[in-house]
Amino acid sequence: MVLKLKFEALIIIMKCKKHLSTIQTWAWVQRSFHLSEAHIQMAKELGMNPKKLGKIANHKQEPWKMPLSDFIEQLHEKKFLKRSEI
Repeated sequence: MVLKLKFEALIIIMKCKKHLSTIQTWAWVQRSFHLSEAHIQMAKELGMNPKKLGKIANHKQEPWKMPLSDFIEQLHEKKFLKRSEI
């Protein structure tokens, strides 16, 4: 019984740490790529992985790419405006 309670407590702690690490990752992305809260919220709604945004955000090295904030806005607009028009 005691072992079961310790195991359940350990699972809860691990979930909290995982949630905390995702919050920290999004905060790091916001600081690193100079994104606003609105851009972060849009990226979360789109289901973007914060660890992979560095691949998208290299518009200085690859000039044909648009800045990350504009890219997120465009994707969000494309996905959610089509739903509202239907």
